Amino acid sequence: MNSALISIKTDLKIKKKAQKIAKNLGFSLSSLLNAYLRHFVETETVFFSSQYEEPTKYLLDMLKESEKEIAQGDYHKFSSVEESLRFLDEKVIRANNK
Repeated sequence: MNSALISIKTDLKIKKKAQKIAKNLGFSLSSLLNAYLRHFVETETVFFSSQYEEPTKYLLDMLKESEKEIAQGDYHKFSSVEESLRFLDEKVIRANNK
């Protein structure tokens, strides 16, 4: 196999944690990164996980606002994508005519 060196910059703490986790799983960090690159090339997709992500304050505020609107009955239900798009088109037209 021809090898090429890829050099990336990353936070030192992230690198150390990644190396430790890889080692605990029985892998080298290099082998995991190579597997990820192979998958990326084969599928042309990128996978992100929010497993450990904390929602932002903005997101939490928007969720609270949505819950309040739902409790007040201030929402719309649609039976099809087309119906929802017509609704949005009408909202845009009304907003532009103001």
